Amino acid sequence: MEQASRPADWKHFDDFAAGIATNRLPVTDRLAGRSLDITLQNGRAVRLNFTSADRVEWAEGSASGQDWYEAIDVAPDVLFVNMTLSGRPDEDEAFIVNLSTRRVLSVRERVRPASEAPGEPRVRQDYTPGIVGDPTVPATGMEPAPTRDLIGLTAHYEYSPQHVYEHVYLSSQRYAWQNIVGVQRGHGDVDLATTYKFDDNQYVFGFREFIIPVASIFFYNWDAMRSTGKFLGVTSQGIIENKPAGALIQMKSRTVYDENKQPV
Repeated sequence: MEQASRPADWKHFDDFAAGIATNRLPVTDRLAGRSLDITLQNGRAVRLNFTSADRVEWAEGSASGQDWYEAIDVAPDVLFVNMTLSGRPDEDEAFIVNLSTRRVLSVRERVRPASEAPGEPRVRQDYTPGIVGDPTVPATGMEPAPTRDLIGLTAHYEYSPQHVYEHVYLSSQRYAWQNIVGVQRGHGDVDLATTYKFDDNQYVFGFREFIIPVASIFFYNWDAMRSTGKFLGVTSQGIIENKPAGALIQMKSRTVYDENKQPV
């Protein structure tokens, strides 16, 4: 949505991002000194060489570079890897990797010019499953795939004592949110959303907002009742930033739909 259509009291990305990582899990250095070869189902082949706790050398086809990353242990043998790209500051990429099963899910994000897709969220997300290591050797475990498991669920996410949000998962394409504690209190909307099941009680959820240029990717661990992820958005100063976030999850209720009256 264009800036002219933004409500006068609507908060910018940076207004609510401060403190939203209070309940986030800590980063880990367990990938430092390791390399991952990732083959995705769309044909991409990416090599990641983690030279330190926060620097990664990457190569994809004829392109290569060295950039910032962070890794978080989000479940047993599962890491959330968040990368920025200095040569493409309007993009980032997250890899959710199970080192045991060798399953991986890539989520690429790009902040588009407002004129590129009128009426759509400014931030685009692309989800692609893949495999770590030799692609000719089958991975084990569950292949990440779109899921309807969250439809009808209402849950609360406490990012900090000053950041509590309610999510209502409406369909396979949209979710509703409202801020119940924080600077956005009283604000809410319905935005585009995508949910992948990564493994039992593990989900990757992303949303793309209409009113302001911001999107997010979160890993839900329902065994630990934690949400771990990040935002990509445009600040009030027009700067594109990748911001960490993490929350404690409380399940509140679930709507059950009749078999012949299901959301999309």
